[in-house]
Amino acid sequence: MTTLNRRQFLAGAVGAGAAGAAGLVVARRGGGHDKPAVVPAAAAPTAQPVVSTQGILVLVGLYGGNDGLNTVIPMGHPDYLAGRPDLAYAPEQALPLADGLGLHPNLRRLKAQWDQGHLAVVRGVGYPEPSRSHFRSMDIWQSAVPQTVERTGWLGRWLDRTGTDPMQALAVNPNLPRALVGKSKTGVSVPLGQFTLPGTPALSGALKTLSQAWPGEAELAERAAAATGALVQVQAALKEVREIAPSPAAGAEPLNPANALAVQLDVVSRSIRAGVPTRVYTVNLNGFDTHGREKDVHANLMALLDEGVGWFLASLNGDPRAGQVVVMTFSEFGRRVRANGSGGTDHGAAAPLFVAGPTVKGGFYGDNPSLTDLDDGDLKFTTDFRSVYASVLDHVLGMDPKDVLGASFPDVGFV
Repeated sequence: MTTLNRRQFLAGAVGAGAAGAAGLVVARRGGGHDKPAVVPAAAAPTAQPVVSTQGILVLVGLYGGNDGLNTVIPMGHPDYLAGRPDLAYAPEQALPLADGLGLHPNLRRLKAQWDQGHLAVVRGVGYPEPSRSHFRSMDIWQSAVPQTVERTGWLGRWLDRTGTDPMQALAVNPNLPRALVGKSKTGVSVPLGQFTLPGTPALSGALKTLSQAWPGEAELAERAAAATGALVQVQAALKEVREIAPSPAAGAEPLNPANALAVQLDVVSRSIRAGVPTRVYTVNLNGFDTHGREKDVHANLMALLDEGVGWFLASLNGDPRAGQVVVMTFSEFGRRVRANGSGGTDHGAAAPLFVAGPTVKGGFYGDNPSLTDLDDGDLKFTTDFRSVYASVLDHVLGMDPKDVLGASFPDVGFV
């Protein structure tokens, strides 16, 4: 006869509903091109709240390869107009910024952030020897290691050095992005909607018992307890989040439930206002692989991005934590200068990204890539994306960038 210890008995009582909390957590890499990945179990919960001196980073992934030239428009540039005669925007259609550049006409809320001095446009962001593969390029952006295949993410390596709280980084998506996977720690991936512990109240109580560390246990059992404890803490934290009023600050627009990005950012907004101890959030907007019918498709995506980010920033008005929040967009690559024969653009290289928030020093950062000096039809990068990461690691997350990136990169200076 096999003798069961107390933890084994409780684990059997809880059943398959809690199996995903034990041992290793099976997650999926983020974006529109997911593969199964086994990541370390979350650490034991400590529930340390974010304090007023700590920054909060919100990463917005634009998956598919955002067309940077129709996002930050070189107004009236002859090579822009000639290269994409049916896709280009006339100078009077763009929302003018400076230096002959303007925003896509659907980015009016981001233009308001620019006018207030709180939108940074980082130009020509990329990396050496760029890949046009969605999978490889996104792996590079998520890992911050262009030269080799790296299993950990840049924020996962930050998590490895920042304590044991499983709520430190939260992906508002059922897929856990590579960026949040470290060697010993990982972020938490949560779906939208209700999230509760499985089973009856008695079984939920058993889960809480399982989460307690016992002296002399094997390493795998300790990791199972830690993962179960993380599940308990996440459930409790998100219960508080659901009880936070969904409406944004007075005077802000109501949430558009048809905007998937806005719905994800609503969870982030409620979490911040509830005091959830999370320093990094990731959300995403898919659909940027615009090989065909780009003008209408991309215009709709720009409207969703603008509405989502604009609503999110407005929803935090008056909250004491609003000044700690920095929003940053990224995409695996830009698009080629010339249009293809299908009314779209193909995979490119360098592109701009946005950084917004009350503490962001608005303006242009990095040189604007040349539209004539191209690399096989692609824009050449002028700002290494690891410099952008170094800036947020240092000034938002409070860590020496070299500890995460493995080398020193120039500070971009937008925060």
